Amino acid sequence: MFVDFHSLAPALECVVERAPALQPAAPSTAVASRRKRTLDLAIAGLALILFLPLLLLVAAAIRAEGSGPVLFRQQRTGLHGKPFWIFKFRTMRPEPETPELRQASRHDARVTRVGRVLRKLSLDELPQLLNVLRGEMSLVGPRPHALRHDDQWGPLVPGYADRFRVRPGLTGLAQVRGWRGEVHDDDALLRRIASDNEYVEAWTFWGDVTLLVRTVPLVLSDPRAY
Repeated sequence: MFVDFHSLAPALECVVERAPALQPAAPSTAVASRRKRTLDLAIAGLALILFLPLLLLVAAAIRAEGSGPVLFRQQRTGLHGKPFWIFKFRTMRPEPETPELRQASRHDARVTRVGRVLRKLSLDELPQLLNVLRGEMSLVGPRPHALRHDDQWGPLVPGYADRFRVRPGLTGLAQVRGWRGEVHDDDALLRRIASDNEYVEAWTFWGDVTLLVRTVPLVLSDPRAY
């Protein structure tokens, strides 16, 4: 049976104090790892330099397609349950704010032509390299959800807040296993959170390296990217 998540909690744009269900346990050893942070800084910094022409090309394409900002900003939940502003290339037409926070779906009419290409190749996520450099995200970790989704899903899934024991990532164990994108039902949500928490509990430096390598072919071809 699919749960109507949107009816379970009021829509909140900002969260001053997170609910008890969203308070994480003690930090994971990943947070204190110098090797993990060094890997984040090295790859994110190098990638921004190498991809600079591509970033400028994407920005120009978004600007040429229509009005609206090049970058999309949204508050997401980060380390220790603290909100931060995530950066993405804008892939949807600007729309007024609504109480209901809709996830992107396959054939979503809000997605622009340029945005559809960016989402298919995950190029819309490249600005999050800035979040990595700022220490708000890591290359590998649980993908951050919108605040309202965390507030709605947190009370429903045991151990949901344990995923906040590490910095959120550009990619993660759940994504490599195919649990990314739109949440269609309870099972998809439970499997995603279970994979996130498995990553937190079993973290190793070389595990991160392995996940990065496994992510590369998904960037080129992933049926769940839309």
